[in-house]
Amino acid sequence: MSAIAPTSPRTGGTFLRRNAIWWVALLFVLLLPQVARSGTSIAVLNQMCIMVIFSLSYNMLLGQGGMLSFGHAVYFGLGGYFTIHLMKMASGGFFMPLPLVPLAGGLAGLLFGLLFGSFSTNRAGTVFAMISLGIGEMIAASSLIFVKFSGGEEGITADRTDLTSLFGIRFRSEVDVYYLIAAWMVLSAWLMYRFSRTPVGRMANAVRDNPERAEFVGYSQKHVRLLSFMGAGFFAGIAGGLFAVNYEIVTEETVNLVSSGTVLLQSYIGGVGFFAGPIVGAIVYTLLQTLLSNYTEIWAFYVGLIFVATVMYAPTGLTGIIMMHLPIYRAGKLRSLALPYLRIGVPALCCTIGVIGLLELLHFLSVRAVGQSTKRLFWLTLNVEQPFAWIIFSVLAVGGFLVARRVAPSVLAAWEAASLHAFGGRAR
Repeated sequence: MSAIAPTSPRTGGTFLRRNAIWWVALLFVLLLPQVARSGTSIAVLNQMCIMVIFSLSYNMLLGQGGMLSFGHAVYFGLGGYFTIHLMKMASGGFFMPLPLVPLAGGLAGLLFGLLFGSFSTNRAGTVFAMISLGIGEMIAASSLIFVKFSGGEEGITADRTDLTSLFGIRFRSEVDVYYLIAAWMVLSAWLMYRFSRTPVGRMANAVRDNPERAEFVGYSQKHVRLLSFMGAGFFAGIAGGLFAVNYEIVTEETVNLVSSGTVLLQSYIGGVGFFAGPIVGAIVYTLLQTLLSNYTEIWAFYVGLIFVATVMYAPTGLTGIIMMHLPIYRAGKLRSLALPYLRIGVPALCCTIGVIGLLELLHFLSVRAVGQSTKRLFWLTLNVEQPFAWIIFSVLAVGGFLVARRVAPSVLAAWEAASLHAFGGRAR
C-alpha cells in the first residue's frame, strides 16, 4: 500500500511559483480599468480580451495541431448567433444569468466543431485548409440566406440589460462588461493552457510533427485532430458569445472570411509556436486597428505589410523574437547587442518613416478633393504639389534601406557571437 504524503511547504511554494503567471494575469486585468478610465479605452480592452480568446482557440488548431484553417470564424460567428438568440429568449422571461450566456456560444462551437471536424480532420495540410475554406464560405453564404436565424445583412440584436441580474449587477456599464469578459478570458486561457499539457494536447503536437509515428505508437491522428478541433470550436464559440454580449449585435461579418483572416493574422504576428504568441498578436493587432484607424484610412495596408514582414523575416512572430533573446539575457550578453541594434534601428526607422510618408502622399493624391493640395502628416502640413515632401520621404526610404542593409552583416555577427556565448555557457 502507498500513503499519500502531506503537501510540504516546498511543494506548496512550487505550486505557487508555477501558477504565479495566472495570479499576475488576473491582477493585471483587474487593475486595467483603473488605468484606462475613458469609455473608449474600456471598449478597446473588451475587444482585446475577446480577440485573445479567439486567437488562443485558433492556436489550438494551427500552433498545437498543425491544422491551417481558413474558416475558424465559423465557430466564432455561430457561437455569437446562438448566444444572441439565447439573450432574446432570456429577455422574454427565460431564466439565464448573463455571465453564463457565453456558454451557449461555447456549446454551439463544440457541436459544430464535432459536425464539421468529423470529416475535415480526416485529412491534413492543404486538403484540410481547402475544406475549412469551403465550410467558411458556405456558412457565410447561409447567414445571408437564412435571414430568420441570422437577420441577414442587418444582423440580429438583443439587450443584455433585460437578462436576469447577478448580485444586483445588470451590466449596463462598459466596466461591468469588461470584468465579465476579462474573467472569461482568464478562465479560458487557463483551460486552454491546461489542455496543452494533457496527454491529448501532447499528442496533438506529436501528430503535428510526425503523424505516421503517432499512428505507429497507437494513436489515431484523426481522433487527436478531432478532439483539438472540438476544443478550438468550443473556445471560439465562447469568444463569439462574449462578442454578442459586448456589442449586443451579431452580423454576417462575424462568420465571413475577413474574420477568419483576422485571427490568422493575429496568430502569425504574435507567434503560433508559443502559447503566449496569439495573446501578443491579439493585443498588437487590436491596438494597430484602433490606433492606426484614427490617423490613416490605409491602416489595413500597414497591417498587411507587418504580416508579410513577419512571415518572411520573423516566422516565429513577436513572441519568438523575445524568446530568442532570453538565453542571451540570462547569459548577461544582452547589453552587447544594444549598440548594433541601435546602428540598424535608426536607419530602419528612417526607412519606415519614408515609406509611410510616400504611401500617405500617394493615397492623398488618389482621394483628395478638387483643389486640395495640403495634407497633415507627422505633425507637419505638407503640400503634395511641391517636390520637397516627395524628395525628403524618398531620401529617407532609400537611404535608410541602404544604410540598414550595409550594417546588417555586422549586426548579424554580433548576434551570432552573443548567441554562441549564451548557448556555450549553458552547455558548460
